[in-house]
Amino acid sequence: MDKARIFHPDFKAQPWWWEAWTPNNALSVDPPAKTDVVIVGAGYGGLSTALELRRNGIDCVVLERGVFGIGASTRNGGMLSGGTNIAKGLGGKNPKVEAEFEANKAAFLGSGADSLQTLIDIIHREKIDCGLITNGRFTGAWTPKHYDDQARKVEMFNKYANVGAEMIPRERVREMMASDYYYGGMYVRAGGNLHPARYYKGLLEAAHNQGAVLCGEVEAERIEKTKDAKGGSGWRVLTAKGPITCKEVVIATNGYTGDLTPKLKMRVVPVASHIIATEELPMPATDLIPLQRSIGDTKRVLTYYRPSPDGKQMIFGGRARFTAAPPEVSAPILYQYMIDRFPQLKGIRITHVWTGNVAFALDSMSHMGQDDGMHYLLACNGSGVAMMTYLGTQTAKKIAGGSNAPVNAFDGRHFPEHPLYNGDPSLYLPLIGALYRTQDWLDRKLA
Repeated sequence: MDKARIFHPDFKAQPWWWEAWTPNNALSVDPPAKTDVVIVGAGYGGLSTALELRRNGIDCVVLERGVFGIGASTRNGGMLSGGTNIAKGLGGKNPKVEAEFEANKAAFLGSGADSLQTLIDIIHREKIDCGLITNGRFTGAWTPKHYDDQARKVEMFNKYANVGAEMIPRERVREMMASDYYYGGMYVRAGGNLHPARYYKGLLEAAHNQGAVLCGEVEAERIEKTKDAKGGSGWRVLTAKGPITCKEVVIATNGYTGDLTPKLKMRVVPVASHIIATEELPMPATDLIPLQRSIGDTKRVLTYYRPSPDGKQMIFGGRARFTAAPPEVSAPILYQYMIDRFPQLKGIRITHVWTGNVAFALDSMSHMGQDDGMHYLLACNGSGVAMMTYLGTQTAKKIAGGSNAPVNAFDGRHFPEHPLYNGDPSLYLPLIGALYRTQDWLDRKLA
């Protein structure tokens, strides 16, 4: 492959989504000295927390250390699932998690289905123009064994999450996509995609319109516990623009969790996800993927892809590397993955390439709860558009209700850490990536 020739002359190393909306601080103000709740992080999770708090009459401040929309919320693929990705992620086989899931699968899958419905409800209620399409999602089987593993889960998904799942045998894959690459796969009707930057813009404006105080380029530098004259507890969040006193703190930093919360940092693994966008195709992208469905696969080094919202281009993402990589490294890898699946796209050029952090927990499950009195919602595990929106909304409802009881299946679960992980994944993620690529190659070779 001539790497230079795959790039369009107008190539940009930034998200294609930013052509419609660029991250900015137009709605930013300086923080007040006092509020009810301080939310650290202004992704989908932080903004949905703020929106729901204000709908319940609770004052809140959202702190974003950069400009609004600079993180993963405008860098992802915009793909949606109804909870079928739960417990599938970086951690692989985990007997304790599998036993917990088996004992509580109705609650987990029900909450997963609720996450998608929560997202759809917010989009409709707030009239967010984000190109929402709910025509389902197809997950291609990398091997016949993977197909059999998928088939064993269909009844469970339909029983507990009502997602409309069905198996598509290999001879019918062209109903899903113009390719013979997979050994069949699972089609789930409860899924789809949207324009992630336009959704983010709508969520940001909805929180602002409800009265949330949005503070861009204001980093939370330290968080301190406080006591009032009556012995009640609270918090002081220190920033370069002055301290903010509050009753509650919510940590919604996900794949960008850092030293502000060292214990949470050791429980979240940021993994780079890379994406390319093509130039306008010579045929409608819906000729390749009918009904603009979302597509993924069962590989360990997974890929995910979809037509652009206007149906003219291909958006193709995956684990080109598990860590950040320059465009000249990540783009050719993703390009090869794309033409492996769609040989008819050979010669099409790339106009955009970008990356963002996906947050995995060590048990590959999402988490919300409290740590030392602070609320958190973390670990999207690759399903952040719906899941982070849901956990933010749920966290706000929990604060508004004043209850410490769990409000969904992800609330208050054990949030594991590992004695060999200090919050810096750079030492072992390349090794995991190499191992996964080898295992994928061997599985396919033996298929």
